[in-house]
Amino acid sequence: MKASDAVAKVLADNNVLYGFELIGGMITHLVDSINLLGKTKLVSMHHEQGAAFAASAVARATHHKIMGVALGTSGPGATNLITGIADCWLDSHPCLFLTGQVNTHELKGDRPIRQQGFQELDSVALVSSITKYAHLVTHVDDLIPSLLKAITIAREGRPGPVLLDIPMDIQRAEIDDAVLDALLHTWACNSVSTSEKSDAFSHVWTLLEKAQRPVFLVGGGAVNIPEFKHWLSLVDQLGIPHVASLKGAEKLTAGKNYLGMLGAYGTRAANYAVQHCDLLVVFGSRMDVRQTGAKPETFAPNAQIVQFDLDPAQLDNRVKAQQSFNIGLDTVFCDFIEHAHKLKPAPAAWRTRLLQAFEQSFVDEYSAWSISPFELLQTLNELTANRALDYVADVGNNQMWAAHTLRLGAGQSMHHSGGLGTMGFAIPAAVGACYAGEKPVIVITGDGGAQLNIQELDIIARDQLPILTIVMNNHSLGMVRGFQEMYFEGRNSSTYWNGYTSQFQAIGTAYGIRSQSVVDLSQFKAAVTEFLNSSKPMLIEVLMPDARECRPRLEFGRPIHEQSPLLDLDE
Repeated sequence: MKASDAVAKVLADNNVLYGFELIGGMITHLVDSINLLGKTKLVSMHHEQGAAFAASAVARATHHKIMGVALGTSGPGATNLITGIADCWLDSHPCLFLTGQVNTHELKGDRPIRQQGFQELDSVALVSSITKYAHLVTHVDDLIPSLLKAITIAREGRPGPVLLDIPMDIQRAEIDDAVLDALLHTWACNSVSTSEKSDAFSHVWTLLEKAQRPVFLVGGGAVNIPEFKHWLSLVDQLGIPHVASLKGAEKLTAGKNYLGMLGAYGTRAANYAVQHCDLLVVFGSRMDVRQTGAKPETFAPNAQIVQFDLDPAQLDNRVKAQQSFNIGLDTVFCDFIEHAHKLKPAPAAWRTRLLQAFEQSFVDEYSAWSISPFELLQTLNELTANRALDYVADVGNNQMWAAHTLRLGAGQSMHHSGGLGTMGFAIPAAVGACYAGEKPVIVITGDGGAQLNIQELDIIARDQLPILTIVMNNHSLGMVRGFQEMYFEGRNSSTYWNGYTSQFQAIGTAYGIRSQSVVDLSQFKAAVTEFLNSSKPMLIEVLMPDARECRPRLEFGRPIHEQSPLLDLDE
């Protein structure tokens, strides 16, 4: 069997079912073999960065049950993948990256030269700090063991990206069928997982019973655990107020006990709850600066903090917890589920107070603008209620508006570039999410972020994917422009083009997508309804030139409950 055929078989046998690539000479054997076997769907993109984002979205959209693969040829193909690799690394999503490499006899090795073969580049050295495993295959006997090792490492523990660099001559070498079968059998036997059990933290549920003002903080490390939905249903039944990080908010559904995302651009009620609680239990969140504010000593000042995390380095990092547990959340959730029937509901007075705070503060703070982002996203909440779909947000004001205001329902998720915060994420990620999730996707992007990977609209049109791309066009890089206005006396070089911007309706039409520009909410509602009724590709350009900031937002140095403009929820 040709080695590239063996790679295709390993991918299919290990639930790596969606791949994305931009063809190049050094991956032709891999691409041909994967397509020939036909079990891993391979999608040709227009840029390797887009392929990387699409591949990462496979795990995002399937709660890590299915893994994606992105392929890039040697040299520029590999370097173009790097931003997507870093995005997976910082957001802890498993993804496999395969790069082609020049023939082994063309490698420069230890010689003090920059390059021997054409497009030769040391891909492993470039990504070693942003992958869980990166390896150059130098002998065909090493190929399948290294591939199986990479897939395993990507999924185990704290998930993340892995990369295998495969020279051209190794791709076309021969592997004995019997050897391949033996390797797969041995790997399968060694992959039987054992469940962890610990009672070292069961007393935390006793603390929960005694707390008068408890709050759960749900992070990105929690929401892809298999037991998450069952755990969350019990949290809701017990009336335990909960808030989320940006990544945790991706899969938390709306309910009277869910107060939304906390932090700099979070809901006022979520921040109020954390700042006034007496017990904060943190599940898989690193409590970064956008959650806590610049001064962590002001975060949850009245609370006993208990933190659960799989990564020991994240414990007692910026925020010092009274109790920290280095443990997998699957174990924690199973233990909570086991104890839930013994627990009393959260105190009614606390729940009532937080519900009042939410209703008082979850309001439109943009009424003076031509189009309010709050009302626009509330319109999406209403129109998509009871519909299974995914949202994918880009980076900038559009992302924070969406994270603040969108309220997910059953069968809905939202996907963010969290830690890396990379513009250009949304459109290609929507392609991967749509394929793997097998449901419509709504993209929320801005006129800045949309430009970075706008070429992938062509893939949406080509494959007639049910993706709605909403471009919130404020003729500027609005978030950075807001910083400039706040700290640089309004000097807005590089962020504002004096009203000039691309005509996104025309661009969408050029790519063969039904496109329209809207200037008010009634037009927007009609356009979204058309998409929901047809599930055909569509682009909506929302012209909102006066939309230039997020409200509420946290100014540097203030505690998180003092977002601007100030609103006292204790009144």
